[in-house]
Amino acid sequence: MYEVFQSYLNSKIKLSEDQSKYIQSLSTIKKLRKRQYLLQEGDIWKYNAFVCSGCLRTYSLDDKGYEHIIGFAIENWWLGDRESLLSGEPSRFNIDAIEDSQILLITKENFDKICQEIPPFNNMVNSILQHSFIASQNRIHAAISYSAEEKYLNFVNKYPALANRVPQSMIASYLGITPETLSRVRNQSVKKVK
Repeated sequence: MYEVFQSYLNSKIKLSEDQSKYIQSLSTIKKLRKRQYLLQEGDIWKYNAFVCSGCLRTYSLDDKGYEHIIGFAIENWWLGDRESLLSGEPSRFNIDAIEDSQILLITKENFDKICQEIPPFNNMVNSILQHSFIASQNRIHAAISYSAEEKYLNFVNKYPALANRVPQSMIASYLGITPETLSRVRNQSVKKVK
């Protein structure tokens, strides 16, 4: 599975064979079965994680037991709890597999070493963080200003690969609407297309 990560890196940056081997030596692959946790609320997150295969979600549970999905991650996406990683505090989130998945993990210490010793890798990481920040701003804007229909259409347009892989109830949670509202919005969208 490391080849998936290597291919991803090759598409982003130029690395020597020694640099590639060094990164591989500091990486581990974790296999998750569907519904298996990568992180549970209360644990401290210690990794940078890259999805080699599968689909995962990051979510929290409120006092009433309702799930609030923060995000999804599929092949070639990064995931984790950045706040817990940087602060060393217990996580407020759970991350579990929606499908059988394989994740590449690099501890924070090793990731920092790679960034320090391989400048192109560090530049790639900074670029990813900038794009992630912009995506978060856009998500907040959509959440506070879009109608339910606009939220759904925005999701489908931005993440067409997710729309068919993720259960509708999870998409509703991610969008902050009820499953019933999502069902109504989807039916209205189909009628408009016809």
